[in-house]
Parts: sequence; C-alpha cells; structure tokens
Amino acid sequence: MYAEFDDTLITGNEMIDGQHRELIGRINDLLRSCEEQADRMAAMKMLNYLADYTEFHFKAEEELQESIGYPGIKEHKEKHEELRRTVSELHEMLEEQEGPSDSFVEAVNKNVTEWLYYHIKGFDRSVAEYKFMRDNQERL
Repeated sequence: MYAEFDDTLITGNEMIDGQHRELIGRINDLLRSCEEQADRMAAMKMLNYLADYTEFHFKAEEELQESIGYPGIKEHKEKHEELRRTVSELHEMLEEQEGPSDSFVEAVNKNVTEWLYYHIKGFDRSVAEYKFMRDNQERL
C-alpha cells in the first residue's frame, strides 16, 4: 500500500505542502524498493534518502515556526523527535534482517505513513492556520 497526498493533507502553506508531497514520494520510493528488490542495501539507501529529506523538512518547518512565534513549537519539535526515533528503529530493523521483510513494510506504513498523515492533519495544519491568521489580522 502506497502513501497518497490528497486534499485532506493540504495545509494551505505552499512550502509545507510541497515538502509533504516530496516526503510522501520518498516513502513510496522506500516501499517500492522493498517490493522490487527485497535487498537490504537498496532499502537502507531509500530509508537514508527519506531520513535526509525528513531532516531538511523538519528544519524548514521549525524555522518557519520560530519566525512566526508559533506557540506550540515545543510540542511540535517533540513530535518530530518521535519520527526520528522511528526512523532509527527502522534502520535497526533492516540491519538485523537480510532484507526488508513484510514486518518492515508494515512498520513503515504504520509508523511513518500513518504518523505523517496524523501529524500533517493536526500539527502542521495548525501551524499553517496560525501563520495565515497572523499574516491576515487586519482582514479578519
């Protein structure tokens, strides 16, 4: 099962939405590598590719939150740390196995894809809404 960027994931912030599309693409690249090659090194490469972009995205989001004085930044950073731990656990899982198993793919879907959907719909959308309201106070 592949991740999909649909209308329920739109935050209304162009930068954040574009980066979320890229993240979902990278999750799918990882899942495809598990299906097509079932090779531990290929999956590890795609997991690293996802992890690198995740770090880039988190840094951009956190800088945005700091620049607008977002009051929920501490909790948001803690949620980002959750995903970092998950990715680390996935690395360990791959290292212990000869290749990406069904349980690895299931862990990616449950602990990365579902986490991302939940995070976008709640935490990231609230940042975008806060920024919009802050930037448009005179119109509200």
